[in-house]
Amino acid sequence: VNLQCDMDHPTQSMADLMHLQNEFGSLENLKGKKIVMSWAYSPSYGKPLSVPQGIIALMSRYGMNIELAYPEGYDLIPEIVDIAKNNTEWSGGSFNISHSMEDAMKNADIVYPKSWAPFHIMQQRTELLKNADKEGLKALEQTCLANNAKFKNWEYDETKMKLTKNQDALYMHCLPADITGVSCKQGEVNAEVFEKYRIRTYLEAGFKPYIIAAMMFTNKFENPSEILDKILKRDRKRVDF
Repeated sequence: VNLQCDMDHPTQSMADLMHLQNEFGSLENLKGKKIVMSWAYSPSYGKPLSVPQGIIALMSRYGMNIELAYPEGYDLIPEIVDIAKNNTEWSGGSFNISHSMEDAMKNADIVYPKSWAPFHIMQQRTELLKNADKEGLKALEQTCLANNAKFKNWEYDETKMKLTKNQDALYMHCLPADITGVSCKQGEVNAEVFEKYRIRTYLEAGFKPYIIAAMMFTNKFENPSEILDKILKRDRKRVDF
């Protein structure tokens, strides 16, 4: 079971998909919905690319209109972007890259503001780690933090929320979020917006244990559907601990 890697975060993206299914009624209802996977400012520099890559690669399979937004230079792994583009071609969706958070948010049904480190920075970081170059890592961190600071306006707030469909797009996050004035001085989302969607983000997170359990179950047994059917036919009461 892949709990997370450099390319993907399948347990997270599939939990997010379950959350969307719950919010919109069915997977079929996701077709034509606009989801914005946007970079957002964070006071830390090394956040992984796996969440945004997992989101665009999976949601693009359901006919959604994918808007990937980030400041210039904050690219994802090119091969993953290509997968998302190809998926939208056969699923009936669309894929677009924007370098303006405001433009990307216009008429969005779903928004996912989340910080990540640029792919080329992660490549440099990997080499420095391989070489145990502690001074090089410190220098890279300072350079990246300074560059991040140029984009503090990439924060999801009420002004940007008003640009979305009905001024009320579904806000999503893998948690923990960098919340301005709560967990940091300035971050990915302001406190007012996060508080509005706090319960729904917790519900979003609540799907992950079921995804992980399903992955373990389907990997362990050759015929998981048959086994589940047999368990249901036993009609035994659940055991509470």
